[in-house]
Amino acid sequence: MTTLSQDPRRSEAEAWLFALRGISPDQIQPASADASFRRYFRIHDAAPSGGSLILMDAPPDKEPLDAFLHVADLLQAAGLHVPQRFECDKTRGFLLLEDLGQTDYLSVLNEETAPLLYLDAIKALVTMQSWGLAQAQTLGLPAYDEQKLKAEMQLFPQWYVAKHKHHALTDDENAMLEQAFDVLSRRARSSPQVIVHRDYHSRNLMKVDDRNPGVIDFQDAVVGPLTYDLVSLLRDAYKPWEEAQQLDWAIAYWQSARSEGLPVQGDFSDFWEDFEWVGLQRHLKVLGIFARLSHRDGKHGYLKDIPVVLRDAQRVARRYAPFHKLAKLLDRLEARQA
Repeated sequence: MTTLSQDPRRSEAEAWLFALRGISPDQIQPASADASFRRYFRIHDAAPSGGSLILMDAPPDKEPLDAFLHVADLLQAAGLHVPQRFECDKTRGFLLLEDLGQTDYLSVLNEETAPLLYLDAIKALVTMQSWGLAQAQTLGLPAYDEQKLKAEMQLFPQWYVAKHKHHALTDDENAMLEQAFDVLSRRARSSPQVIVHRDYHSRNLMKVDDRNPGVIDFQDAVVGPLTYDLVSLLRDAYKPWEEAQQLDWAIAYWQSARSEGLPVQGDFSDFWEDFEWVGLQRHLKVLGIFARLSHRDGKHGYLKDIPVVLRDAQRVARRYAPFHKLAKLLDRLEARQA
């Protein structure tokens, strides 16, 4: 076999694939990369049907495969369409997977396609949560606990405020943020706890013919607040929707969840407040992550998505009294030159 790559890990993967299945390097093309150290390759004419397969390259010292494999098994048992795996080498960090195609939700969402696509996504979300509720004692997933929730929110002052906006927080501002983080953490932990994908949005949902949607990038799943994944779906940094549309889909979710016995609030207004508060925790985290991806990792493309996340954070912070001072800080930061 003659390798086509000067990339050591790719060369190692090419040798692995050739030894297992006789796949030659010229069949392998880059497919995508994500915000982590993982990357993906599409292997043409490799599936039994003559179609393609996906190689996941997950460096074991940075992205061990155990969590991905465990969550994949859980979601498959729940009835979701996750990629079937054909070969696995945990030691070297290689996985050969079913190819769910190149059509993610983001690429096909518009006013005509969105209703059916989102109803499919909501149905799959309710299915996952309902199954997980019955299996709560045996899921083996980490809890979205106070430490994890607050560590995520700390990315906001560290990377968005200090690094991206060049703002040194005053003592009063630091105290205000700590208080807001306490309130948001308590709210998230007091919400009904279910399986949480953590990135259930338009880039991680694939439009497929069988059991739509295909679900990917689920390895960071936890047990956490019931509204978290719905926020990821409806307040998507990559595909914003007007709040009236968000409400329509949230009501559809709420009705479906109630009919399936999920422990949602009996009054939709209470459910919506929980959705917004849990969402604010996520918005602060995402602002920090997008800034970190740019300033630490050189992935500057995420900066263009900050305005949508900032708008959602500002809207919630202005709406509820415990976060009015946070809203003022966000407004001041927006006026600063990045």
